[in-house]
Amino acid sequence: MDSVAVERFEASRGRLASLAYRLLGSAVDAEDAVQDAFLRWQAADRERIEVPEAWLTKVVTNLCLDRLRSARARHERPAGDWLPEPLLDGDPMLGPADTFEQRESVSLAVLTLLERLAPVERAVYVLREAFAYSHAEIAGILDITESGSQQHAHRARVRIAAERRQDREADPASARRVVEEFLAAAVSGRTERLVALLTDDVTAVSDGAGLGGRLLRRSTPERVASFVRAGFQPTDAKRRLAGGSPTFHFVTVNGSPAVLAVVGERVVGSVAFEVSGGRVAALHGMAGARRLARVNATWREHAAGAPAVATW
Repeated sequence: MDSVAVERFEASRGRLASLAYRLLGSAVDAEDAVQDAFLRWQAADRERIEVPEAWLTKVVTNLCLDRLRSARARHERPAGDWLPEPLLDGDPMLGPADTFEQRESVSLAVLTLLERLAPVERAVYVLREAFAYSHAEIAGILDITESGSQQHAHRARVRIAAERRQDREADPASARRVVEEFLAAAVSGRTERLVALLTDDVTAVSDGAGLGGRLLRRSTPERVASFVRAGFQPTDAKRRLAGGSPTFHFVTVNGSPAVLAVVGERVVGSVAFEVSGGRVAALHGMAGARRLARVNATWREHAAGAPAVATW
């Protein structure tokens, strides 16, 4: 392949990776999809491709749809047992964040909700909301009608709006203060204070990062507080599992305030928060090494600063 063709692909790589991440919820899978697209770009008759950006968008979108459909057919993503991979603020895979819709489309809450949509609905929603493609363009990418694209977009918006909070804290500084207080209560074991800091309809999802089990969804503040307190309570077994005593750092993950548990230079856990009305409305906990791989890579290049909690 000539250098011009490589350069043309590389100029689109970041956008394609951001698209694939939103469609798949996994940075690892997104990178694989983009690499597969590069191989197809290599093999293509590029002289017959009039608009390379459109061609590449179509290829990546359909590669992602194939992965989603294949996973569903093999029951690899049973309902309620899938969580998106978190990304630290500044990660280029987060992609465009100029509009509210773009920022929403990459939040952990929306990525989790997208998993409940049919693959085509998901693709239409992402292409429309995050990348502002017209319905005519989406129809061409997905080989559907323009009216079909409009219908898929409408259904996706309705389903997401039905479960998405409309009163989320918009001020990052205010949300950060709530999370700081929440972390202090969790580390010190003040369960009553934790309960007071949770909304009555709090949602919690986890892959084992101290929230007990894989999935809580909507629960009671008392139950979530109990799981959180147990998760932050130091034990010898946890220290052995983590490889030492972690420090806790405040960060931003997928646009939301979050806390990282770090041992040495390795991130061993992440909890992202959604704040509403001065209280925590949702928690997303991650501890699996595969889900934290990209966070770890980014963290090693990050100027961490002093931890919020240095001793555990």
